[in-house]
Amino acid sequence: MEILSIEHVGRDELLSSLRRVRLRDGAPLYEHARIDLAPATHTDALAPAQRYVLAGGVEKILELRDALLPSGVDVFALDGAVLVRTSDDPDETIPVIPPVVEESHEPDGRTVLIINDGIHRVYAARSLGLPITVATVHDVPAEHPYYAYALAGGWADVAELDDLPDGFQKKTYRRPDNYKSLFRDFNAVFPGVQKQRKSTNPSHLRA
Repeated sequence: MEILSIEHVGRDELLSSLRRVRLRDGAPLYEHARIDLAPATHTDALAPAQRYVLAGGVEKILELRDALLPSGVDVFALDGAVLVRTSDDPDETIPVIPPVVEESHEPDGRTVLIINDGIHRVYAARSLGLPITVATVHDVPAEHPYYAYALAGGWADVAELDDLPDGFQKKTYRRPDNYKSLFRDFNAVFPGVQKQRKSTNPSHLRA
């Protein structure tokens, strides 16, 4: 992979952009939240909600990191974000932002930093035994919790898969009858940061 161009996005611009994140119905989500960058966060401190990562996605992140390091950009230690074009797809601009984690109150009484966006990035850092900079969001309106629960077994419950099998339920949803009503739309502020994955959830779950 060859890096063709890098456009830097500063910390203030990143945090300002994240403040514009909304729900699918357009409801503001982080407008009055406290959003910070937390450098060198140990991955054990972050709670996954998703039951899988794709091996190819993790490999791609590690390849991108290796390609960017000679330019002084470490995707695991960002003080903002970067917009990157590579030789793999010269017409695509790839937004690389810190994973977004959110203070989440779980039914068992735990308060965790749940991974909203970027589990593949966190998993990739974890695979190298490295910490990672994350964007932490606190004081989200109680009526708009993250749309899935943290996995009870934490990282032990995350499977590394080559592909998603049919009928694989990706998360345990707070509102199984309409789980996407609480979906955080990061693509609206950083187009392309949320990848569209194969739809595998059982038929009783409605988006």
